[in-house]
Amino acid sequence: MENQLEFESVKTNLERIKNQILDCEKSSNRPLGSVKLVAVSKFHPAESVLFAMDAGQNLFGENRVQEAAKKFDFVREQGRSPELHIIGQLQRNKVKEAVRIASCIESVDRLELLQEIEKQCAKIEKTIQIFFEIHTGEESKSGFESAESLYEVLKKCAAGEFPHVNPAGLMTMAPNTDDKELIRKSFSTLRNLRDKIRVDFPSLCINELSMGMSGDFPIAIEEGATIVRVGTAIFGQRNYDA
Repeated sequence: MENQLEFESVKTNLERIKNQILDCEKSSNRPLGSVKLVAVSKFHPAESVLFAMDAGQNLFGENRVQEAAKKFDFVREQGRSPELHIIGQLQRNKVKEAVRIASCIESVDRLELLQEIEKQCAKIEKTIQIFFEIHTGEESKSGFESAESLYEVLKKCAAGEFPHVNPAGLMTMAPNTDDKELIRKSFSTLRNLRDKIRVDFPSLCINELSMGMSGDFPIAIEEGATIVRVGTAIFGQRNYDA
């Protein structure tokens, strides 16, 4: 009975969020289906992921590699095939496991991390999608802080230095504030940078914009997000002690 109630809760929440995304696409004159939903399952058990999959969700995001590996190995042992994005700050010593379990790493914030991703992917003959994390908000947030530093890395990508890596987009986190104009500025900054990169590095096909979470994804969609990352509004409050 308790499992059924949790499933119904996750299903209802997913339907509500997906309908909100559709409404935002319509109001922003965006093509329907142009925004993908990453269900952020960090600090929630594997059962919650299975409930979400039963409700039609297949794309998930996790911050901590060790937790994600245990959880999604279990989910795949159940015969499921979820898609997983690593969305949190990634340490180099966790890259080997990250590239094993994920299809995309959204939080590439430095050259050394990109080099390690290439190294580990080459070992298992896997090509992985990556997004570059861009600092557009709080001082505490990670990410490339200038277009100049990012461009140095993009030049290496365009030169073919990372054959097992597919740079596909940019990611950011808005500042933790109630000021909607500051949040909007964070998202528009990312979009403008993406648009400039598409002109300057057309061979890289950097199109995705991963931005917006439970509290601000409607603004992100208005500003061009192609991926929104929503956790609490789907799975409820996280159990950080679990």
